[in-house]
Amino acid sequence: MGVVELVLVRHGESDGNVAAATAVAADAEVIDIGLRDADVGLSPVGVDQAKALGPALRDWLPDTEPTSVWSSPYTRAVETGRIALEVAGLELPMSIDERIRDRELGVLDLLTSKGVAARFPDEVERRRWLGKFYHRPSGGESWADVILRVRSFLSDLDRVEDGKRVLIVCHDLLVLTFRYICERLSEQQMLEIGATTPVKNVSVTRLVRNDDLTWTLAGFNDVTHLEQQDVSVTRHPGERQAPPGESPVPDPADEPATNREELR
Repeated sequence: MGVVELVLVRHGESDGNVAAATAVAADAEVIDIGLRDADVGLSPVGVDQAKALGPALRDWLPDTEPTSVWSSPYTRAVETGRIALEVAGLELPMSIDERIRDRELGVLDLLTSKGVAARFPDEVERRRWLGKFYHRPSGGESWADVILRVRSFLSDLDRVEDGKRVLIVCHDLLVLTFRYICERLSEQQMLEIGATTPVKNVSVTRLVRNDDLTWTLAGFNDVTHLEQQDVSVTRHPGERQAPPGESPVPDPADEPATNREELR
């Protein structure tokens, strides 16, 4: 049957989230973080969010079912998983897979929407034409590229973790990608979910497999564990998307995202 349940967690607020918010507030073109994306860790708020996740994991991951843990190799995801598992008192080894890393932005990395418009106007026009789903910035990935690598990951996961529930710590676009694949969503459905319900930091999304091998969404973007412990809820969304049928484009007037995901 393969994996029986996916418990998807977005990483906690990162230093990159904070740096990008500062850049947008200052009307800057460049996000000043001084680290490659893979090395950006959690902010103090992100650490508190990861700690608050711990008690919830004890409820979501009872000992009655075998569980494994996988994480993006990016520091902010690994730290979130490690802290939450320690607080929960769950001695579960964490496996790392590069296929569930965040989307790579290529030449647009570390740029705000204003920076993209000023430095790469051709990319803006390409994105306007191709749409958010298929636009691949030079040296980077499209959403469709990310989906392909997650399909490969899920195929291997079914083989390696047959009959298990799997906790996956990853990124906001990756949460949407798992939903896209498992629920067999359309491009427009995925875009609409991302536009109307940005994935919050340390939110939990659950997908349960049915006997006929289809998947059911059992919960999405749940941050009850943060609210119950009075820990800040942060969403740091990606750029605002256009309504269905329209091609979204970077717009400095959009609600600012709060890390490199501004252009995701």
